[in-house]
Formats: sequence, C-alpha cells, structure tokens
Amino acid sequence: MVFSIHRAVVTAVRPLTPGMVRVTFGGDGVSRYPTSGIGDEYVRLFFPVEQDAEPVLPYSTGESWAFKEGVTPAQMRTYTVRSVDHGAGTVDIDFVVHEGGVAASWALAAAVGNVIGISSPTGLYAPPADLEWQILLADATGLPAAFRIAEQTPAGVRTRMVMEVGSAAEIQDVTGEGVEISWVVGGNGHGPSCFDEVVRDLAIPEGVGYIWFAGEASVMRGIRKELRHVRKLPNAAYKTVGYWTVDEERWVERWNGLDEVTRAEIDALWDGWDAPGTDQEAITDAYYDQLERLGL
Repeated sequence: MVFSIHRAVVTAVRPLTPGMVRVTFGGDGVSRYPTSGIGDEYVRLFFPVEQDAEPVLPYSTGESWAFKEGVTPAQMRTYTVRSVDHGAGTVDIDFVVHEGGVAASWALAAAVGNVIGISSPTGLYAPPADLEWQILLADATGLPAAFRIAEQTPAGVRTRMVMEVGSAAEIQDVTGEGVEISWVVGGNGHGPSCFDEVVRDLAIPEGVGYIWFAGEASVMRGIRKELRHVRKLPNAAYKTVGYWTVDEERWVERWNGLDEVTRAEIDALWDGWDAPGTDQEAITDAYYDQLERLGL
C-alpha cells in the first residue's frame, strides 16, 4: 500500500477513564482513510506546533514521507486505531493521557475543530486462518487495539484477555460473547509489571491458537522470550509488540552514545527483513541479543 497522509478534524472528544481520552476525527480527508481492517492497525499522527494551528503535513514518498525544505515539521507519534465508522466517515483514537509528551498534551486539550494529520495504516495482528482460541495481553497503551481485536474476532473463537492498568480507576467496562477478561493493576510506568508472572503461569489451551501482546518494550521482550524460547511456540502462534519504552530519553541517550560501528552493525541486522523466506523472528532474536549485551 502506498503511504498516504490525510487531514483529520476533531469532531468529538470523550473521556473514558481518568487516564484515557477518546478523540473522534472526521472531515473530507478521513472519509478517504484507507483502513486495513486489521484489529491492531496503527497510524502516524502529525501534530501542530500550537493546539489550534493547522499542522504542517508531510508529503508521501511512496513507502514513507518527507517534509518540504524550510518548514517546521509537524511532530509525529504512532497510535493504534480504536474504531472506524465508514458510514459516518470517522475514526476513533484512544489516547493515554498524562502530563508531558506531545500527543498526551495535545489530547488533554483537544477540542472540536482541532486539526492533525493521520497516515494510512499498517496492522500486525495475523492469527492462523483456522484459529480456535486467542489470548490478548496488553497494558494501557494496548487496550484500544486489544478491544478492537476482540470485537472483530469471529464467533466461535474463544478469547481470553489480560489487561494491565496503572490503577483500578482505569478499568473499562468491556464485555463480549466468548470473551473472558481479567484486569491486573501494575506496570504502566507506575511500578513493576505483573506480566512476567501472568505469562509464566499462563495455561495454553489445546488446538490452534494465537497469543498477542502490546505494551512496554522491556516487558514485551520478557514475554517474547517466554513464548519463543521457554514455551517453544512456533513463529505463527504469537505476536509481541513494544508500543513504548520506560525512561525512553535515557534509552535514546545510551543508544546515541554507542560508537558508529556498533550502531551500524545493529542496524544491518534488519537488512533483508522483507526478503522471501526470511526468518524474521531469528533476526529479532539477534537484535535483542545485541541490545541485551550492550545493556539496552
């Protein structure tokens, strides 16, 4: 799919919990939004310098984007799509809100008429065609995608959800036929995550299944190691995605402090990622092994 950018106008804002706000986007640009329909599809959002200003949007280069020379680029952040209403021509995105941060600050002040840019989407959720059961694991940042996946799952597929939130006030009222949901309080930048214990004790059902996780990057790496190297699940039986990194500024500072040769060697691990027959999980293993060796 060719990468595209669409002008999106806020049409509604609704608080869901003390720490999450739903923003609905519409307008002519969003009515042409090319949704993939994949439950965890994610988009790039381009924010204006000032809340009420028009954002300076990039142009498509085919598979990516670029800004014209001499402009102040809109700041970009990546978010998952909570829902798409084709009839109304709107897209809902749920924001975890907190003090600081480009997207969180914008969402806290969002009002009808505000404008951002929204890109075409990409999805990662890819269960087996003959799926019988799935287990969805997520912290607060992964809740919107997890809920959408559960809502779009065909009848007859058993779905278990374990959702980790920072406080009991963040628990949302979500139900669905064939869905079992458990809430745990922890992680989310407020303390240690509960997911190490949750995944160690996880009972994996018989039959064709799929385990999906989205959340903090270091938690994700631990879950992936348990599923791939301890449980020995095949590549097609799981997907783990890091949505954010705790103390990201310090991580970036340490990454930038590596010598150029080391960084080039790590970046080169991704060469051939899309080549036919490539074992992408083996590449990911090599990448995380390098980061662990370097204390990252």
